[in-house]
Amino acid sequence: MKHILPTAILLGCGIAQAQDFDHKGDVTDLRVVRRVEQHPQAWRVWQPVIIKGDKKKQLLVAFGAMRNGKKDMGDIFVTLSKDDGDTWEEPVAVFDHTSRQGDIQFAYANPVLYRAPDQAVIWCFAMRCSIAQRNSEESQLAAVFTADGGRSWTPVEMAMHYTGPLILNAGIVRTWIKGKKRFLLPAHRNTLAADPRGSRDHFILSSTSLLEWKLEAFIPQPTNARVFLHEGNIGNGDRDGELKIVMRTANYDETGLTTDPPRAYSSVSKDGGHTWSVAQPEPDLHNAKAKGFFSHMRNGGHIYVYNDGPAQRNKAPGFPHGGRTSLRYKIKPPGGEWSEEKTFYLAGIKNSYPTLIETAPDDFRCVWDSGTADKPRTHIHFGKLKIQP
Repeated sequence: MKHILPTAILLGCGIAQAQDFDHKGDVTDLRVVRRVEQHPQAWRVWQPVIIKGDKKKQLLVAFGAMRNGKKDMGDIFVTLSKDDGDTWEEPVAVFDHTSRQGDIQFAYANPVLYRAPDQAVIWCFAMRCSIAQRNSEESQLAAVFTADGGRSWTPVEMAMHYTGPLILNAGIVRTWIKGKKRFLLPAHRNTLAADPRGSRDHFILSSTSLLEWKLEAFIPQPTNARVFLHEGNIGNGDRDGELKIVMRTANYDETGLTTDPPRAYSSVSKDGGHTWSVAQPEPDLHNAKAKGFFSHMRNGGHIYVYNDGPAQRNKAPGFPHGGRTSLRYKIKPPGGEWSEEKTFYLAGIKNSYPTLIETAPDDFRCVWDSGTADKPRTHIHFGKLKIQP
């Protein structure tokens, strides 16, 4: 499938150069939202998320621009499209590493966009970490909100009853626990990376207001052997009243290794997210240490988008530059089984960290970070996915 953009597309104050998207897969209407060359202080752009805007055909995308010299943190930008993703405005910096808070300077990572059903504002949550750190694994939660559709943003200091480090990845879901409304935010921590008495745990934060957060639950580890559970997405489960989280995985003690075989793990809550079942492998869902997107669909089914092949740096037949290249997906109808593997996007280049929203039944808007054949995260991709019956 071949999509050739015009010679140039006006993106607010910036210009996106033409690119020939010669690819295989079911994603259409491809656009480049942003390129790393448009951020002089960054060496990568990564981990985009997408939600609907205030008006019809409006979309908001948040993404990170990775500061030179840092492994996984920098600035967070938000950009607006008024034409269903065809063009994108010049992005606004909502978390800026050059802006100090007193004597403290932070860098940021992993944005989460969310619009509460009963609020007129849109929130952007992210991780903030002392800029003295090499990576963002000792981060705390930060937030801003917009009341004008994403054009300007106001920072908020939250009340945090969970005081440990956290790593974000997926969106917020609203639920009810013991008859009271709660917002759930999945997160994980990897304190074992720098502390021999640390841990690698997936947990759930909860809030009544989006302004204060507490630790609601841990995802119980498998009983036979621990797994590094992280970057989980929460959606509705297979039965009424259930929530389900599907998580990226790695070997608990040697995170350079995948599980054997490489599989996503899942857990289920039957009480609104207060308690969760012991994590179990999903035999039909591949995961080789890369974020997979999981969500319920409007028809009651589920979708899972993922990188096939080996882990990121492992070369294998068909993957001469390592993993995180092709993106695949599977669909599960209500009460049914996971489909055969389908191709989401394959172009012989690096691709990772997909996020989708369903704007109409079986109709999705999608973002992910892309690169070249041997260099990841040089640009942010946008596309549309229509699920065929």
